[in-house]
Amino acid sequence: MNLEKKFLACRDDFPMLKAKVHDKPLVYLDSAATSQKPNQVIDTITNFYKSQYGTVHRAIYTTAIQASDAYHGSRKKVQNFLNAQSDEEIIFTKGTTESINLVASSFGKQFIEPGDEIIITEMEHHSNIVPWQIAAEERKAQLKVIPFSDDGVLDMGALKNTLSNKTKIVSVAHVSNVLGTINPIQEIVQLAHKKGAKVLVDGAQSACHMPIDVQALDVDFFVFSGHKLIGPTGIGVLYGKKELLDAMPPYQGGGDMIQIVTFEKTTYNTLPLKFEAGTPLIAEVIGLGASIDYLTQIGLADVQAYEKDLLSVLLYELQTIGELFVLGTSEQKSAVCTFSVKGVHPLDIATLSDLYGIAIRSGHLCAQPTMRHFGLTAACRASLAFYNTKDEIYFFIEHLKKVIKQLRTI
Repeated sequence: MNLEKKFLACRDDFPMLKAKVHDKPLVYLDSAATSQKPNQVIDTITNFYKSQYGTVHRAIYTTAIQASDAYHGSRKKVQNFLNAQSDEEIIFTKGTTESINLVASSFGKQFIEPGDEIIITEMEHHSNIVPWQIAAEERKAQLKVIPFSDDGVLDMGALKNTLSNKTKIVSVAHVSNVLGTINPIQEIVQLAHKKGAKVLVDGAQSACHMPIDVQALDVDFFVFSGHKLIGPTGIGVLYGKKELLDAMPPYQGGGDMIQIVTFEKTTYNTLPLKFEAGTPLIAEVIGLGASIDYLTQIGLADVQAYEKDLLSVLLYELQTIGELFVLGTSEQKSAVCTFSVKGVHPLDIATLSDLYGIAIRSGHLCAQPTMRHFGLTAACRASLAFYNTKDEIYFFIEHLKKVIKQLRTI
């Protein structure tokens, strides 16, 4: 079976792809914002609530034990998915944003001193900018920014020149949510580690689109969200090297993250529970496990190859539209395509596209510095997943041309 036939068959697993919008079949091109969910994930969560529900870590009755086993099983699945050394290195959070905030706060308190440096890049999502601004202000550190070129490629020369013995951490997107650029993580890690700096990789846009091996990359932290991984909302993952997580103080206090509590002193639990205060996101974690099962079965290497083919079709077809500018033309590019059309507002394009059942994103895409690089305040984004088809791309292009023509005649 070729890849196109393989992933066409996968569409039957996604009930939302059968939906209609304005009496038109839904053409969903916003997977960079959030992915659609297969029946396997939906059914797993439903079955848990209907027939397996119980708390975890707190009781010995049967359903509680079953829930705990499923919960811990999902942690093991994430470990294998990322090729982490231990499931103790897998921390469950609410999402990529909380994972980054956890590291910025906890790593910052333990390792960042006044005068130290934090490095991010110009292409980061706001969630990988603001937490580091807060950490830099609190720790009296310097925040330094690595620029990218007009074709969306990170300036590695600037990174080499900016790294110093004062650099404590480099936090960088694996894939830009605007440009689609796949950053050279192994090279970044090698350069940072030579200076004694740690590296956090924002994998929100990569974990569902390519195989991830945190040991091969040698990253110190890797974060992603379940809802972009064909899983539930409200669940995220922080991978961290055990020695770093052991050294970092808890991010929040409460139940589960303690060993002994007295009014005089509290001792904290071991990993990973030290960073998971309160009743966990049980159903969400179990649903995440189901999404990982699904992706493991279909194979992320095949996903990456198929999406690369889809992206080449999309980029080729966009070139047939006059006065349309694509943001980010790196050769190393994932299935994200952001564009601007001269004289036409992105919100208008997205609004009229919706009338044809086409779902695309418009706005600043939570990356205002990236927009400013191109002199823009907003743009349109079409982002692909393995459940998209070439026919959907042709349909999108056909109606995008109609929309642009209509808006230019107003």
